[in-house]
Amino acid sequence: MIVLRAPLNGEDIKSLKTGDEVRLEGTIYAARDAAHKNMVDAIHKGEVLPFDLQGQMIYYVGPCPAPPGKAIGSAGPTTSGRMDAYAPLLIELGLKVMIGKGNRSPEVIAAMRKHSAVYLAAVGGAGAYLAGKIEAVETIAYPELGPEALLKINVRDFPCIVAIDCRGDNIYDLNPA
Repeated sequence: MIVLRAPLNGEDIKSLKTGDEVRLEGTIYAARDAAHKNMVDAIHKGEVLPFDLQGQMIYYVGPCPAPPGKAIGSAGPTTSGRMDAYAPLLIELGLKVMIGKGNRSPEVIAAMRKHSAVYLAAVGGAGAYLAGKIEAVETIAYPELGPEALLKINVRDFPCIVAIDCRGDNIYDLNPA
């Protein structure tokens, strides 16, 4: 089993291959399309982002409210294609891992190859299970976006599969069904 903990340096993901099972540990960030748009707008304005992208992981999720006694509600992955307009710039600026579901655009895959990043698939429909792997949640930016706010989350034993490795090998091409 391969364990990833951010910040990553790029070398630590070069050995990953499409289909590898990985577990995430430690701090990752959670954001959907509205937060991505805000981040890219901030970059274009020359503003500092709420966290340093260098070597980080972003989980594409808009979680449900936390029930009593839990850190977070259901937290299944959202469709990653909605972030494709924003991902190449974030990858160029140091993002190393994206986590979601569904295929990615050729532009995102090209950026992943050029800057050594990977795309991990989390199991759709398993939001309650995945929420159990999230130990703590903190809203760090864009609270007005509600469930689409930018979150800092701490995960333990968070399961994923390498869907697209840093060479551009794509599980969706190998097994389109």
